[in-house]
Amino acid sequence: MTNNPNVALSVKDLKTYFYTNSRCNKAVNGVSFEIEKGKTLCIVGESGCGKSVTASTIMQLLPKLSRIEQGEITYHSDAGDISIEELEPNGRKMRSIRGSEIAMIFQDPMTALNPVYTIGFQIGESLKYHTDLDRKQIRTKTIELLRNMGISLPEMRIDDYPHTFSGGMRQRAMIAMAMSCNPKILIADEPTTALDVTIQSQIFELMEKLKTDHGTAIMLITHDMGVVAELADNVAVMYMGNIVEAGTVDQVLRNPVHPYTRALLDSIPVLGMGKDQIIEPIPGSTPDPYNRPIGCQFAPRCSYAVDACDVMPDESYIDKTHRVMCWRYQELLPNAKK
Repeated sequence: MTNNPNVALSVKDLKTYFYTNSRCNKAVNGVSFEIEKGKTLCIVGESGCGKSVTASTIMQLLPKLSRIEQGEITYHSDAGDISIEELEPNGRKMRSIRGSEIAMIFQDPMTALNPVYTIGFQIGESLKYHTDLDRKQIRTKTIELLRNMGISLPEMRIDDYPHTFSGGMRQRAMIAMAMSCNPKILIADEPTTALDVTIQSQIFELMEKLKTDHGTAIMLITHDMGVVAELADNVAVMYMGNIVEAGTVDQVLRNPVHPYTRALLDSIPVLGMGKDQIIEPIPGSTPDPYNRPIGCQFAPRCSYAVDACDVMPDESYIDKTHRVMCWRYQELLPNAKK
């Protein structure tokens, strides 16, 4: 990790475990990364690899049967460094940061929105507690946010309840809520999953505007490698609680050196190649998190696995920004995709 003054948030050796019936799921198992001001870090990987748990840990929104075992989450605020892992999840300090300085767009808006309050009330609540706007100004700002999200007749829909919105509209309301206070850090957990491509483009434009106008640092969790190629400055590839490869978007997408990263890219159809292109699925499936393989977690599915993979490899740096966890990365490096 570097001492970069442009870093908005740094995570070091983070471990978040879940406990169920005397069993332990090491959902996040030693993750380190940095999010820079005015840049987008995309975190990619299969479902269940720990992406959303990492985001929830940063926001201190973990369920009761989980805890941060070790690690540091440092928010580099204008007032100085704040160790988030040491704050009370429902304490005054964390609540003052959550929503105003660090905001999150949740994956499922139906469970994130409260069904007994109107959309306008829930968006306005964030503005009420984190800004000096009066009631009339809050309503005007909320209508503006809904209009920016592509919701028609926002003057009427502001007083509707979540159940009257479609899935895509609820997601846009969630995004409006997260963007309402122009946060320093925006964590977006698959923000456009339920949206059509035209609205997706509109939302990403708004996120890019937030990034350029306000220097917002964005952590974007996504499955869409096209989105990664278009929006990311840096990429971290997660598998079973570990970041197996990380670097700039060009390094990771053009020169992947971890077998899992290469397998992800090989499994994606390429536009314009036609029906004759060969798409290679990743063999097998992710292991049971309560019954993990020893050593490298990807080894049972990896065509490059050797006996050394029975021990988890250390992190190796190819250069200052490109790192990987693989015993055979040096053999893969000359053959990496160009």
